[in-house]
Amino acid sequence: MRIERRGFDRIGPQGWNGTECAAFLDGVVQPGWHGCVAWRDADEPVMWRADETDLLPAPPIGTAVLAEDPVLPDGWWPQLNASLDALMGQTTWRIATPDTITITQAVVTESIRSVFADDFDTTVECWVPAHADLNWANLTAPAFCLFDWEDWGNAPRGLDSASLWASSLAVPALADRVRRERHRDFESRDGKLMTLFAASKILGPHAHREDPRVAPARSVAGQIVAELLDG
Repeated sequence: MRIERRGFDRIGPQGWNGTECAAFLDGVVQPGWHGCVAWRDADEPVMWRADETDLLPAPPIGTAVLAEDPVLPDGWWPQLNASLDALMGQTTWRIATPDTITITQAVVTESIRSVFADDFDTTVECWVPAHADLNWANLTAPAFCLFDWEDWGNAPRGLDSASLWASSLAVPALADRVRRERHRDFESRDGKLMTLFAASKILGPHAHREDPRVAPARSVAGQIVAELLDG
């Protein structure tokens, strides 16, 4: 049972039925959805929603940001790739809300420009369905499953891959594996922009010097900026 409490100001045009809508995605490994009930709080300006789903087939891999290698079985990665590729091939009216913020071209540009002031084009060319909260807390192993679908919707290609890479940076070998497995995303122009988008959240004004992700994020971002400037 997944129970969510949400204020009226956080129930936008796409609603808050992400888990229910995701149940109709083809080829994506996720818990089966059975039904829901929603009600308005009698005392506060909030809504409550309870969704009944199948149990997860295995424990979540970890927290949103990993500090050590989870040692995933080799068979896990093809399932991740198959689910993400299948997701990108769907059609939806939803717009992704990473960190609960609706993603738009303006949001992408503002986030990237807040850290990387170089004069390169930040225009996104390809928008595809994305989970939009892809991190190690929302994936299971050794049996693969992707869950927590409240933010999914159309987003720039590569958002999910870049998000998973960013949450892996404290474990360099894992971050490199993510880049290898999702190389088609990272090699695309939009994927490079999404890598900078993810890196900007690590390197921005609220960055912590002790964060082990800062140095590798800065290194990869520098390479990508150079590539974008070269055209």
